[in-house]
Order: sequence, then C-alpha cells, then structure tokens
Amino acid sequence: MGRLATATRAFFRSLFDAAAAEQVERALSGQLAPALPEPRPVAAPAPVPPPAPAKPARSEALTLLATLQREARFVDFFQEQLDGYTDAQIGAAVRDVHRDTSAVLKRMFALRPVSDAGEGAEVNLADGVDSGRFRLTGNVTGQSNGKGRLVHAGWEASRCEMPIWTGNDAASKIVAPAEVEVS
Repeated sequence: MGRLATATRAFFRSLFDAAAAEQVERALSGQLAPALPEPRPVAAPAPVPPPAPAKPARSEALTLLATLQREARFVDFFQEQLDGYTDAQIGAAVRDVHRDTSAVLKRMFALRPVSDAGEGAEVNLADGVDSGRFRLTGNVTGQSNGKGRLVHAGWEASRCEMPIWTGNDAASKIVAPAEVEVS
C-alpha cells in the first residue's frame, strides 16, 4: 500500500509541478535526483517583553488625601485662615476633624505603636537595633549602651487598604470636587 500511495503522489505532483516531473523522470531513467536542500532552522522569534504596567491614573497619596477630605474635611480645615476665629471655635472644629481623621486612619492602616512601652519608660535596646523601627537620638555614638528612654512609641501600619480609583484621567488630580447646589 505504501508504494501505491507514493506513486499516486508522484503522479499528481508531476502533473501540476514541472520541477517535480523532471525529478521523477530522472529517477525513472536511473539518474540520481539531487537531494532536496535541508530545511534551514528558523530562528525563534525574540521573546516579547511583557508590556510595562500602566501608570495608575491617580497616585495613592491623592487617594488618601481625597478620603481624608471627604470623610474628615481635612484639607478644608488646614486651608482655612484661622485668624478670624476664637480658640473655642477652632477647638470645636478640631474635635470633629480629629475624630473623623482617626477613623480613616484606623480603617485604612490599623495603626499601632512600634513599642509597647509607655513614653518616658526605660527600654532595652538589642545590639544591631533596626534603624527602620527605632531612631536613636541624644548621645548616640558608634555603639548603643543597651538602653534608653522612650521619647515616642512610633507607629506602624498593620494593613494598607487604599480605595481603588475609578474616575477618569481628567479628574485624577481632584482631591475634592467643587460642589454646586442646583435650585
């Protein structure tokens, strides 16, 4: 069956391809047909690097600032000129801004102190103290003496959950949109 298939292929190939017909005729007359050229290896295409991640339309810093403004009127408070207000009026405003800002920070960052010791307490410092967690001040030399007084407990975030920006590029730098009351 193999030779019949080869003969059929040779017949039809010779019928439609003049070069193939010449090769078949040389083979039938006893002449050796020239060997077909070896297929050239095709170079694999260079790997395409993945596209660079798209730059976010809005920075997380602006998202945080917008959240603080929306929920605590944070920017309004600090942009307001306070010269015309009494200390009592400022104190009343601070109470609301403080409460609402604290709620945003708890929800988004779950802040907690770096050190559980109370401020003013004596703390023992391990050798090779991590400068990212503890900043040494005062009489600091090349080596610590192993203890010091806690001036500030520091803060660390146990999470960071920023709202996802869903606006358009034109509004990406808006911290608080202008409000217009329609009548």
